[in-house]
Amino acid sequence: MIHFQYIEYLLALLAIPLIYFLYHLVVKWKKEITKKIGDPLLVKELTKEYSGKKFRVKFILFAAAFALCAFAVAGLVKPDGKQKIQRKGTDIVIALDVSKSMLATDIKPDRLERAKQIISKIIDNSPNDRIGLVIFAGRAYLQMPLTLDHAAARMYLASAKPGDVPTQGTVIADALKMSMDAFNPEDKTFKSVLLISDGEDHEPGAVKMAKELLKSGIVVNTIGIGSPLGAPIMDEETGQYKLNAKGETVITKLNEESLREIAKAGNGMYQLFSNSDEIAKKLQDKFSNIEEDSIISDASYGSFIQYFQYFLGAAILLLLIEFFTSEKKKSMIINAVVFGFLIFTTGNSYGQSAKDKIVKGNKAYTENRFDEAESDYRAALKKSENDATANYNLGNTLYRKDNTEEAAKAYDDVIAHTDNNTFKQQAFYNKGVTMQKAKKLPESIIAYKNALMLNPDDEDARQNLQRAMQEQKQQDKKNQENKQDKKDNKQDNQDQKKKQDREKDKEPKPQPSKLTQKQAEEKLKSLFENEKALQDKLNKIKGVAPQNPEKDW
Repeated sequence: MIHFQYIEYLLALLAIPLIYFLYHLVVKWKKEITKKIGDPLLVKELTKEYSGKKFRVKFILFAAAFALCAFAVAGLVKPDGKQKIQRKGTDIVIALDVSKSMLATDIKPDRLERAKQIISKIIDNSPNDRIGLVIFAGRAYLQMPLTLDHAAARMYLASAKPGDVPTQGTVIADALKMSMDAFNPEDKTFKSVLLISDGEDHEPGAVKMAKELLKSGIVVNTIGIGSPLGAPIMDEETGQYKLNAKGETVITKLNEESLREIAKAGNGMYQLFSNSDEIAKKLQDKFSNIEEDSIISDASYGSFIQYFQYFLGAAILLLLIEFFTSEKKKSMIINAVVFGFLIFTTGNSYGQSAKDKIVKGNKAYTENRFDEAESDYRAALKKSENDATANYNLGNTLYRKDNTEEAAKAYDDVIAHTDNNTFKQQAFYNKGVTMQKAKKLPESIIAYKNALMLNPDDEDARQNLQRAMQEQKQQDKKNQENKQDKKDNKQDNQDQKKKQDREKDKEPKPQPSKLTQKQAEEKLKSLFENEKALQDKLNKIKGVAPQNPEKDW
């Protein structure tokens, strides 16, 4: 359906009555000046080349051009059937427990990894469903809003870990509330929340919240991960099992009863983890039995046919005609019309050529042919150097190719050459993601802050900013510790050297001999005689048998 993207700009049309009022004042002023001159014959002679009709035409042309500019900035668009994704399916928000208890190894390799395997199977079995992801521990965060981009869902799923939630614990009620907020109440689709947890809830209210979701038409299904016998939790920071306040090893156990109650309150089903394929199949069978058909539409930048250029081109043409239209009876109006028409048609064909390349690149991008997509977007930029859509899509393509440096430059070009704040905010957000992936955290933090300045309600940007700042804090702490270690090692080396120098000073130094040569010869003779006496004594006791030595192993 054709519609205006920024309908608020149409308020500029209210200025046209003001323009007409000013025109009326000018006409009235000219008439008053004419009367002041007095002599009608003289006035007629002075104004014989003036045409009141042409002055009126100039006003009409200017007012029409102003109105067309207002329509241009309002952005008339029509969804492009080639780019729009429309499928039948359901909306599923997966609430994944990432608390430290999910690191228990009673299910190998650990509970969290098994939960991720289940979610991957569910995504594989739900090609027509929109998937959203909420992670929770001591708090709940919307990791990914509902989308048909399952590749992005797998990317967010793979990166989910306990460190993503600074506050530890398990608050299932908050996770269910966040999951409910992720749905659009106006969508006429079947909605379901899939809670995957070990059920160790540290706060009350989960069953009550499940009932609230059911009242809103949202079914809650649960999957239990773990074993009733439980297992200790390995603390990643210390490399030892986690201890409680009494110094006892913490044993985390699966709370099946709690998960069953939540599923019952949400009119869903509870499953105990046994096999990923089996669990995913049961859920698929449940969803396939839903009689209601749900239509889901998903679109992205570049998925609309833009018509603003036609309004803008017509406005420029009218302004050119107005400029070349004289108030005199003879004018260059015909030349102005021809000149404006040539400019309009030439510019339109030029822009159309760039647009064709963008559409071609979009098709290659959706088919994961990123090299071809990059080539098409760069070709579009050669025809229209500052095209924001081409630069934005080029940045997305380079990101998928792990070329983070060039992707960031493409997003910078979008930011520099567009006045569309929504487009600019999304470019800042994507640049933040790109810089975070490249481990350039300061640049990532700045980009997220700029995105939030343009759209303070962007929860994804807010959460990513918190994670980036947390990573930066950890990195700074690690650098400070390394710096302190180097300083301590240097100090230890200096202390060791000083100690060695002191010990060296304590060693006895040889003194020059004070004996005369004669005294030295007598001393030497005495030593020889003592040696001879010692040898004689040893020869006498040679025949005596030695005693057995003590054990030394």
